[in-house]
Amino acid sequence: MTMERILAEVRGFDGVLELAPEPGSAYPEISWGDHYFYYAPDGVVPTKRQPYATIVTKDYPDDVESRLGDPGRWRLNIHVGPKTAAELVAGATAGYDAEDVFLPHPLYGDYGWVCVVNPGAATLERALAALRDAHTEDRRRVERRQATTGQATTGQATTGQATTGENA
Repeated sequence: MTMERILAEVRGFDGVLELAPEPGSAYPEISWGDHYFYYAPDGVVPTKRQPYATIVTKDYPDDVESRLGDPGRWRLNIHVGPKTAAELVAGATAGYDAEDVFLPHPLYGDYGWVCVVNPGAATLERALAALRDAHTEDRRRVERRQATTGQATTGQATTGQATTGENA
């Protein structure tokens, strides 16, 4: 499964906001080339919550076990919640550098995050389903918060690095 396929799928989710920092943007250089996904139909990057999924294209200083510095490697990270995370990674014994295998996220696995380096045939359908579910859960959280507070999402305007999906 290519990164482009995942991006095309997620970009089609209703109300998705994709933050994809580029060179020269206001975002830290380490984030350039990565993708962050939120439910934010207003097109404003949330500042008080984390994305529900990310695609990272390089190692970060405290996260090198996936060997994302090697050519052609990238990692899909999805917040699926503790129950689904336990189901997806049950019995996994591979190292964090294994490809096309669901594993607990190296840093946030205890918080219900899973990851897949270079998703492929073994993880394709389940990864797409997990992304749809994560998007739906993020939407529910946002709508519940809005119903409780009467406020829209709180965030910051972007300068062209974020795109909002319009298709369900």
